[in-house]
Amino acid sequence: MKYLHTMVRARDLDETLDFYCNKLGLVEVKRHDSEAGRFTLVFLAAPGDGVTGEGGLGRLSPCIEITWNWDPEEYTGGRNFGHLAYEVDNIYDICRRLMEAGVTINRPPRDGHMAFVRSPDGISIELLQAGESLPAREPWASMENTGSW
Repeated sequence: MKYLHTMVRARDLDETLDFYCNKLGLVEVKRHDSEAGRFTLVFLAAPGDGVTGEGGLGRLSPCIEITWNWDPEEYTGGRNFGHLAYEVDNIYDICRRLMEAGVTINRPPRDGHMAFVRSPDGISIELLQAGESLPAREPWASMENTGSW
């Protein structure tokens, strides 16, 4: 058995891809448009992951599958999904970059180890510091939680 991907739905594909690719830093590795089914699938991977060989989905590293149904639909209950988690090289740097891009840091990395943000579709994303926690640092150490995560 091999883990392939986690699927999340997007209500606005451009806004969702802007968050995951331009702000979070993931890269698009595969896309499929279905005229008959009226949907688009976009597979995203962390930099350095992605296609591990030629071929279909079984050749992708673990990905996020963004599913965008062409007909408008309102999605609720993103919190019920749980969360996606990514290990990062420097939690303070990525949180600063996300904040500068207008992303709310719902659970700041006060401990130098863990933070949470949300996608435009309400998907909770956990960011975890690779290796040992970084020393506590402002403004993160005294920053309060915002919203839910």
